Amino acid sequence: MIKAKNIYKTFDKLEVLKGVDIHIEKSEIVAIVGSSGAGKTTLLQILGTLDNPDKRKESEILINDTSVVDLKNNQLSKFRNKNIGFIFQFHQLLPEFTALENVCIPAFINGTSKSDANKKAMELLTFLGLEERAHHKPGELSGGEQQRVAVARALINNPDVVFADEPSGNLDSESADKLHNLFFELRDKFGQTFVIVTHNKELADMADRKLTMKDGTISS
Repeated sequence: MIKAKNIYKTFDKLEVLKGVDIHIEKSEIVAIVGSSGAGKTTLLQILGTLDNPDKRKESEILINDTSVVDLKNNQLSKFRNKNIGFIFQFHQLLPEFTALENVCIPAFINGTSKSDANKKAMELLTFLGLEERAHHKPGELSGGEQQRVAVARALINNPDVVFADEPSGNLDSESADKLHNLFFELRDKFGQTFVIVTHNKELADMADRKLTMKDGTISS
């Protein structure tokens, strides 16, 4: 599903990633843990194609057998929108749009018709228990509801992999627990692969596999 080999990332003269190798299977839920500054978010952004690794001849990133480092910008944007979903600590919903409209945006970018996008978005919102909140704007939703809308948005294009960066870091414990359980329900229902950067021990321990980063490398 995801194969990354010899990944380096340098900012100015600071080497943040130091030859990371990682292999993640389809439908696997993997937690990446480690102290702040270990390189977790940088690795997640590179695996998710939001950033580029240092150019090294021996480095590679394959997602579903596609070498994403070899794609041109327009090809990469299309690949990302179709194959990858993102969930961030802060939901990043657009405040002027309803929950339904926020969920539909990636589908519109993908060329999906309005009727088909609305239908799929409502199916996801219903699955997430938000059908009665579909026409509310983010400011009218609780933190947990906003994050579930963000989850629906990440899933609207049926991505093969979902990358999540501290997805429950801004939630109370009850909402966080519900979100954590939701990831496993989604994996069982839709078969997605989840790669989650987290400081939450409970979530990390629930994962199929836990990888620990230290000083820019994966130590376990």
